[in-house]
Amino acid sequence: MANRPLLSIIITSYTLERLKDIFELLDSIRAQTYPNIETIFVAERSRGLYERVQTYAEEKVIPNMMVVFNDGELGLSPARNLGIRHTNGDIIAFVDDDVVLFPDWAEEIVKAQEDDSVIGVTGPAFPLWEDESLQWLPEEFYWLISCIGWTGWTETRIVRGAFGANMAFKREAFDDGCLFSPNAGYARAGHHQPVSDDLEFSLRVRKRTGQAIIFSPGPRVWHRASKHRLSLGFVAARAHQIGCTRRIVRRYYADEFGPYEQEHQVLQSTFRLLLGIPKEFFTKPGLAWKKLSLIFVVLISIAVGYLVPVPLYPPIRQKGGAD
Repeated sequence: MANRPLLSIIITSYTLERLKDIFELLDSIRAQTYPNIETIFVAERSRGLYERVQTYAEEKVIPNMMVVFNDGELGLSPARNLGIRHTNGDIIAFVDDDVVLFPDWAEEIVKAQEDDSVIGVTGPAFPLWEDESLQWLPEEFYWLISCIGWTGWTETRIVRGAFGANMAFKREAFDDGCLFSPNAGYARAGHHQPVSDDLEFSLRVRKRTGQAIIFSPGPRVWHRASKHRLSLGFVAARAHQIGCTRRIVRRYYADEFGPYEQEHQVLQSTFRLLLGIPKEFFTKPGLAWKKLSLIFVVLISIAVGYLVPVPLYPPIRQKGGAD
């Protein structure tokens, strides 16, 4: 495996409620076609979770796996940073605890990083529905459930930032103490800071290295989509957070953020969806009302988040790391 870079995969979780999902994710890591992998699982809040995952790793003989417990600062970013400190890989990847990897995911991650001008890569996340009743969600809004397969992109392209459910960076991205900001991302269960940790980190890495982050269609994952993600409260909170993130992060990383190309794409697809809804009122009125309500809540919530962003996010001032 001398010519095969070591790929470190970091998973974080905080609840036994995700245990079945975690086991399925670990099984999909065992089934990878790429052989040179290490897995770092970071548990926090629940010693029971730590012990159950440790036992599963031993029983299934998952090679090169470490289970650690975060007894320091809680939150997604601190947990990821703890995982980074335990890695040995040339490439460090991050996946959510409720995804399932395609068998060639790791191989495609490594392949996408072969270009010297690339510092990070992200790939598609397709919805793994909790039940069929959720499949009414238009593909234009898959981003609400942390899925990005709706883009339809079939070729590699440079993107603004990586998507946290499915992303990887070369080890040099973390040089000089460049880690995820504890002021961004999930701070505790059900609470999200006004800024997404994956986007803020991506922009900071691009600014520091001058290298690109790319979308590659190769490294694919399934991402679980549960009923609560389509509740009115969740949709409004998620859309509001997206609006806040765009406004606040663009303030600190204007050059790296660039034009609102991706946002324009979302708006265009939303308006196309709107044009088709009147016809559905005659054939599927219930579905039409669902879609219309969703569009209204999303657009209003994003606008409020963007126009009146939470002003408490402290910018990253240190050379590479987080305050």
